[in-house]
Amino acid sequence: MGRITTRRRVTRIRRNAPPSARADVLAVEEPLEIRVNGRPLVVTMRTPGNDVDLAFGFLVSEGVITRGDQVEGARYCAGANNDGVNTYNVLDVALTPEVPPPAPELARSFTTTSACGVCGKDSIDAVTTRSAFHPGSDPLVVDPEFLLDLPTRLRAGQSVFDKTGGLHAAALVDAASGDIVALREDVGRHNAVDKVIGWAAAAQRLPLRGHILQVSGRASFELVQKAAMAGIPMLSAVSAPSSLAADLADERGITLVGFSRGESMVLYTRADRVQTQAAVTSSS
Repeated sequence: MGRITTRRRVTRIRRNAPPSARADVLAVEEPLEIRVNGRPLVVTMRTPGNDVDLAFGFLVSEGVITRGDQVEGARYCAGANNDGVNTYNVLDVALTPEVPPPAPELARSFTTTSACGVCGKDSIDAVTTRSAFHPGSDPLVVDPEFLLDLPTRLRAGQSVFDKTGGLHAAALVDAASGDIVALREDVGRHNAVDKVIGWAAAAQRLPLRGHILQVSGRASFELVQKAAMAGIPMLSAVSAPSSLAADLADERGITLVGFSRGESMVLYTRADRVQTQAAVTSSS
């Protein structure tokens, strides 16, 4: 099955029917230790694949790098299982000499779960990293029909979700061309976002002006933070945002879209970027 999915024998029970045994496909979740210049930085639970993109995106999100050319290279280190086989779960990223190494307080000696990318931060102030980019000044304007179609297009690109039903996805959309330029899946929604941002960093495409970040699931504070760090002016999610996500999006000038499900959506911030003809009335 490869390292992205695995099979497991399961017992399925239906109402008013006998139990049945069959093989089921699960999404793989494994730890990845990211090192910078040989020093451990973080351990995150992720779906194997696009690990270099994940590392690049994480470093962008944490303010360590702002361009892909600030990385000299990345290589897997020794990390063997009981049979002596390399697990490819330790990745060392080498920064160029002019890039300061991550601050000691950034290093996390604990495991970041696939559910949370900022677990263990001491305070909100600690994760409100200042971005080198300014998404609030982006002149992006999109048609609402185009925006409403994005969740369906994201879902159509989720090949591993079709097999497992257990992965989040993130896509970068070039609003000018309408193309999805990168799409990644992962057990952690923050990992999926880091993977597409990391792809963009490696391709020297930061800041991501004129792009939309479409995600499955909800829009959390950490996803808005990652969008800000990459210079993305619009974040669209199929589920609800948190209050803190809306506050940060408002502060950074990011258009935050929630409950985008094909026929309707809710604009929480910077609604001026969605081109509508009808007047919008508000009620309390």
